[in-house]
Amino acid sequence: MSEIFREKLRNASKLSEERRKKEIGESKIQKQDEYDNMFKDEYLRLTGKNEKLTGTYSVIPPFYKPLPKEEDVLQQKLREEARAHFLQRRSRQLLDNTELKELWVILDTHTTPPPSGEEQMMDYNQYKVVSGLVGEKCRVYLTPTLFAKLQQGDRMGRISIMALFNYIMRKVWLHQTRIGLSLYDVTGLGFLRESDLENYILELIETLPQLDGLEKSFHSFYVCTAVRKFFFFLDPLRTGKIKIQDVLACSFLDDLLELRDNELPKDAQDANWFSAPSSLRVYGQYLNLDTDHNGMLNQTELRKYGTGTLTPVFVERVFQVCLTYEGEMDYKTYLDFVLAMENKKEPQSLQYLFRILDIRHDGFLCLFSLNYFFRAIQEEMKKHNQDPVSFEDVKDEIFDMVKPEDPLKITLADMIRSEQGDTVVSILTDLNGFWSYENREVLVVDSGDNDDS
Repeated sequence: MSEIFREKLRNASKLSEERRKKEIGESKIQKQDEYDNMFKDEYLRLTGKNEKLTGTYSVIPPFYKPLPKEEDVLQQKLREEARAHFLQRRSRQLLDNTELKELWVILDTHTTPPPSGEEQMMDYNQYKVVSGLVGEKCRVYLTPTLFAKLQQGDRMGRISIMALFNYIMRKVWLHQTRIGLSLYDVTGLGFLRESDLENYILELIETLPQLDGLEKSFHSFYVCTAVRKFFFFLDPLRTGKIKIQDVLACSFLDDLLELRDNELPKDAQDANWFSAPSSLRVYGQYLNLDTDHNGMLNQTELRKYGTGTLTPVFVERVFQVCLTYEGEMDYKTYLDFVLAMENKKEPQSLQYLFRILDIRHDGFLCLFSLNYFFRAIQEEMKKHNQDPVSFEDVKDEIFDMVKPEDPLKITLADMIRSEQGDTVVSILTDLNGFWSYENREVLVVDSGDNDDS
C-alpha cells in the first residue's frame, strides 16, 4: 500500500514540475509578446503610422511612399545613397569604349558584299552571326526590330554597318547622359530644377575645350546664359523645373557638347548659343546697354536694344509683364527677352511676346490691342519725317496673313499656325521691322541684284 502511495506521490511531483515549467514558458512567451507589442506601438507612433488597419486594408501592400521630409536626414541620406548605387549599376551595364571598338571590328569583318557606294552593308544572316559573337551587353541592342528600322530600301534587304554602329553609339550616349543628369536630380522624380542644371553645367565647363579661354570670374554669367535657354524653351509655363526626358529630346545638349570639338569652325561657334563668343556677345550687349553701370536695365536703356527702334509702348509693356526689381531688369530677365527676340518663329517665343501684346489679358488680340501698339509705330514714323501708314491697311494685312478662326480676334494658336507670328510682332513693336515689311519687295529685288553681281 505504501508503495502505491509513493508511486502516486512521484507522479504528482512530476505533474507539478511539468506544470511549473509550462507556466514559466508561457510567462516568457507572454512577456515577449508584450515587448513586441510595445516595440510595434512605439515604432508606429514615431513613424506616424499608428492608424489601425482592419479588413482587407491590413493585407494590401503600399504602392506609394511619399518623399522623406527635409528634416528626416537619415531617410534623405538613405534615399540618396540608394539612387547613387542604382545609377552606378546602370552605368556599368553600358558599353565602354573598348567594347564599342570590339563591336566595330566584328561588324567590319561580317559585311555582305557588294558595298552600296562607300557604305559597307550587312544582311540579316550576318546580323544574326554578329549577335552571337558580341557580349551580352551589346546583344540587347541587336534585335530584329532594329534591323527592320535601319532598312533603307536596299534591294538585297541589307543595312549599313555604319548606320548600325552609329545607332548603338547614340543609344549608349543617351543612356550615359541620362545617368549623368540624374545624378543632379535631387528629388529623384525625373526633373531638374534651375540650381540642379546650374551645377551640372558648371562642372561640365572643365570638359569643354572650347570654353578654356573663359575667365573664372565669367563662369557664373556663362552658366546663367546657358541655363536660361534650357528653361526658356523647355519650361514655358515657368514651373521652375524641366524634365530630364525633354532635355535629352531637344538639341540643346548636343549644341552644348559640340564644344568638346577643338576644331569647331568660327561660323559654328557664332551660331551656337552656348559657345564662348556667343555668351560673351550677349553679356557684352547687356553691359553696353547699362549706361548708368548699376548692373540693371531701365526702360530707356532697353530701348537701345538691337537697332534701337523698339517703340516706347512695347518696352513699357515688357517691364509691366516681366519680372523686374524696382522697375529695372536684371541679366536673367534680359536673357529671356533676348531669346524671345532672336527666336520669334518659335512657339515659346511667340507665347512670351503674345503675353506682352495682350494688354487686356483676354487671351486674344483684338482691334484695340493692334491699334494700341501700331499708334506707337505711327508716332515713330512722324519723328523720322515719314508719312504714317493707315492702321486700317495694316490691320487688314495682319488678318490676311494670320487668317484667324475668328475674323475679329487673333489667338496665340492662330499666330503659331499661320507661321507669320514673327512678322506680326515686328510690325507692331519695331519701327525697323515695320519698315522692312513695308519694303520687302524692294529688299528682295536688291538682294537678287547683289547675288547676280
